[in-house]
Amino acid sequence: MKKTLLTLAALLGLAANVCAQTWNMVITRADGSTETLKTSEVKNVTFVPEDQNADQVIIKELYNGGCPLDQGTSYFQRDKGFILYNNSKETAVLSNLCVGILDPYNAEGINHWLKDGTLTYEADGYVPAINGIWYFQEPLVIEPYSQVVVSCMGAIDNTPTYSQSVNYANADYYTMYDPESGYSNTSYYPTPSEVIPTSHYLKAINIGQSNAWTLSVTSPAFFIFQTKGTTPQAFAADASNIVYAPGQSQAAYNRCLKVPVEWIIDGMEVYNSGKLEAGQKRFPADVDAGYVVLTNKLGHSLYRNVDKEATEALPENAGKLVTGYTLGVSAGDPSGIDAEASIRKGAHIVYMDNDNSSDDFHERKQFSLRDK
Repeated sequence: MKKTLLTLAALLGLAANVCAQTWNMVITRADGSTETLKTSEVKNVTFVPEDQNADQVIIKELYNGGCPLDQGTSYFQRDKGFILYNNSKETAVLSNLCVGILDPYNAEGINHWLKDGTLTYEADGYVPAINGIWYFQEPLVIEPYSQVVVSCMGAIDNTPTYSQSVNYANADYYTMYDPESGYSNTSYYPTPSEVIPTSHYLKAINIGQSNAWTLSVTSPAFFIFQTKGTTPQAFAADASNIVYAPGQSQAAYNRCLKVPVEWIIDGMEVYNSGKLEAGQKRFPADVDAGYVVLTNKLGHSLYRNVDKEATEALPENAGKLVTGYTLGVSAGDPSGIDAEASIRKGAHIVYMDNDNSSDDFHERKQFSLRDK
């Protein structure tokens, strides 16, 4: 029997029908369609929670540059990951939550979308997501001031082989893993740790030709969004949503998805510290008006700055905030608050969220998952 998704309205309708001894019911599915079924036909019911407080979810941290090997001068870069965070005191629920990257892959790359200093797509209200998108299988629920960890690749304990890498073998973590999508390169996507439930596997829609999702190791334009009024699969399957950079061939490797700006929940523009002058903006200013700088191959991450005033104003934080933060690269976090040390003491952290990565983020000496 097919799985049936019921909204809260449908659940209330079911209760009313039962009370009235009516043995047929009309259900409302997640996509808004309706169907009449006999109650005896309803099996394997899943209740879909309504979205709430999605705009309070932020990208807390991005780790994409890799780390040094224990010996030699080389490095390991197949352990990328990121952390989402509920930056409020209310529970957040997000359905159809997706992850994307913009064309070009690197900020220092040739940007065919720029004409006379203006992004050609800005006036049309979309951004071009290249290569493919990933999406959560189920609505994501994040408790107040809590985080969700996602491994982009190498969802195992990488530290026995690369001691400065990351241990993703955690039942609470999520991972991008969907070989059937075409992202099947086993050196990027080894079988995830057995402790990670399969319901925590993000699924992918591969619109290009690569066997791995090409998240830049130097300077990605990284973002999260929700499809509205449609599913991620239907959105990507609609040929009218495919676009190519001006002047570029309509080859599979150039395909992009037109993601409406109004769907974007959060985005961050990253520039390469080694090629800073060559960096060019990909996000319009209403998504991200600035950029954060990354020095890759050193195990560094990009971490969101603490909103000092808002964090200190929370009464429950009395005596729990740790100052003297030392893990920032260069200027670090202007607040001086050590967010991770404070969290370990039970504090609730409010992070900056000004839609400007120059103000909102700093380069950190290590991914916070490595903090002891």
